[in-house]
Amino acid sequence: QKEGKKVSIITLGKKGNDLLAKEFDVFYHDFEIFNDLTFDNTAVIAEKIMASFKTGTFDKIELIYNHFKNAANQDIIQEQFLPIVSDDALKGNVASSDYIFEPSKAAIVLHLMPKMLKTQLYKAIRDSFASEHGARMTAMHKATDNAGALKDELTLTYNKARQAAITAEILEIVGGAEALNN
Repeated sequence: QKEGKKVSIITLGKKGNDLLAKEFDVFYHDFEIFNDLTFDNTAVIAEKIMASFKTGTFDKIELIYNHFKNAANQDIIQEQFLPIVSDDALKGNVASSDYIFEPSKAAIVLHLMPKMLKTQLYKAIRDSFASEHGARMTAMHKATDNAGALKDELTLTYNKARQAAITAEILEIVGGAEALNN
């Protein structure tokens, strides 16, 4: 948007849509994808994305998702989905080679590329799903630790108050006994 280009997004999940729909045009959204996360369900979304690119609706498509490192750490990844650019081209190491393709280049593009793109989208969604669960586990672990610390603090406060009440009672009994002796 900073470059004056129109940006449309595809959101998967309710929270992402609620947040991003305020600032961006939402091309497509799916709230239920994570209820039944299968390759076939994500393949449908990948086909919609590829069809929009093929018809010229979009000139570039990027995936932005959470990459799962471990339960406590997730990285935000942004990678180009379409048009397909090789890693060498992205790094500027473009070398011209004369390869013989079997099956033909056209067959590879027609059959393998769509499967590769569907798999790439499925991997990104699975990564985000694992990251969400990792973040939830970490949050629940921290909540459990905080609840335990709060319980210990409240137990200490209760014991101090109980001890103060017992001490006050003993002082009253001793004071009463002293008054009777005088």
